[in-house]
Amino acid sequence: MFSKQDLKRLIWPLVIEQLLAVTIGMADTVMVSNCGEAAVSGVSLVDSVNVLLINIFSALATGGAIVASQYLGRDDLKNANGAAKQLLLSVGALSTLLALGALVGNHAVPNAIFGTAEADVMENCYVYFFWSALSYPFLGVYNGGAALFRAMGNSKVPMRTSIIMNLVNICGNAILIFGFNMGVAGAAIATLVARALGAFLMIFLLHSKPHQQDKIHLETLRIFHFDWSMIRKILGIGIPNGLENGMFQIGKILVQGLIASFGTVAIAANAVANSVAMLPQIPSIAIGLAMVTVVGQCVGAGEYQQAKKYVWRLTALSYLCITVLSLLEIAGAWLLVGFYSLSAEASAMAVEIIVVNAVATILIWPASFTLPNGLRAAGDVRFTMVVSVVSMWAFRIGFSYVLAQGLHMGLLGVWCAMFIDWFVRTLLLGGRFLSNKWMGKAVR
Repeated sequence: MFSKQDLKRLIWPLVIEQLLAVTIGMADTVMVSNCGEAAVSGVSLVDSVNVLLINIFSALATGGAIVASQYLGRDDLKNANGAAKQLLLSVGALSTLLALGALVGNHAVPNAIFGTAEADVMENCYVYFFWSALSYPFLGVYNGGAALFRAMGNSKVPMRTSIIMNLVNICGNAILIFGFNMGVAGAAIATLVARALGAFLMIFLLHSKPHQQDKIHLETLRIFHFDWSMIRKILGIGIPNGLENGMFQIGKILVQGLIASFGTVAIAANAVANSVAMLPQIPSIAIGLAMVTVVGQCVGAGEYQQAKKYVWRLTALSYLCITVLSLLEIAGAWLLVGFYSLSAEASAMAVEIIVVNAVATILIWPASFTLPNGLRAAGDVRFTMVVSVVSMWAFRIGFSYVLAQGLHMGLLGVWCAMFIDWFVRTLLLGGRFLSNKWMGKAVR
């Protein structure tokens, strides 16, 4: 169903889009680092909450994309378009509710989670959290639109939109942080404007249908009509996926609370290590997104053997990409950390984490994260949810306290606990794929 050229046309724009998505966060961190380690730490702590909320409606977008992909695989355009409209309506409503909740809890949420952090760090938390919350509805709609274009196999539209968003964000950072000395608020406002522009472009392009081969199209922008039957199908995949991502991020927030108790140096080192560690994973994240489209359409057409072949092929490609880039990251770790204005102690700590993480990433990251996207695209979302949630709480969180506090490994212990979680996920989810029990769970 997908030739090598089809896969290249799908994957390359996704790689560029994911690279640009990561650089938005890195641009904020690099530019804010000039305002001091308290500012970097404040942004890092809030981003852990942001990622939790963002992942909830991103999971809903993925659910809608999987449903739409399977309908497209059956050439059922009526239901594919119906799923698209209900996805945008649902993700817009949910992200708006999350934004309102975050605005109401602007001080209460950071205080409850990061109350042990120093006072200047918390002041930066409040500012960044307020402006970030305003951008949630725009990001939700953007994610929904981008997921729909990927479901059609048209990944160039999200890529081009992401380029525009990045340019707006980086220029806004430069103007507001350095020109107007707005610090953390400047970085957050620039991101808000970029996300608002991205949401507008997605709706406009879905309505105008930029390519003739695009089968999903919003005939009208008046889509404020809930189709509960279609929404239940989307939520049937989106809720388990959202619970999985949500529990995963809650675990990360709890771990961030533990890291906050180690002091500002550890928080700043962790923030930088997180930014740099993402770089080798970018092509693999893109390949995982492509797998949702490819496997979703194969399963929709009833071509399970083709679906299985593509899962193997794309996971192998993920291993190849991540190995090459992780080795390059190890060689250039000090150079990469040098872009951030950190103290010598924080820089050394960040480099240590980056190198250890790169080795673990080569060995088990694709099997833990790329391969399971094939299971989700086939509709086998409950099993992946249970495995991910149990592994996160039993191994990542539990071992974080054992290694970091019990064995006095500090920040390194928190990261080692994450690697244990990856290994357990690999064993259980890899076994599920080999068992073929994921077959026959397509959307009806």
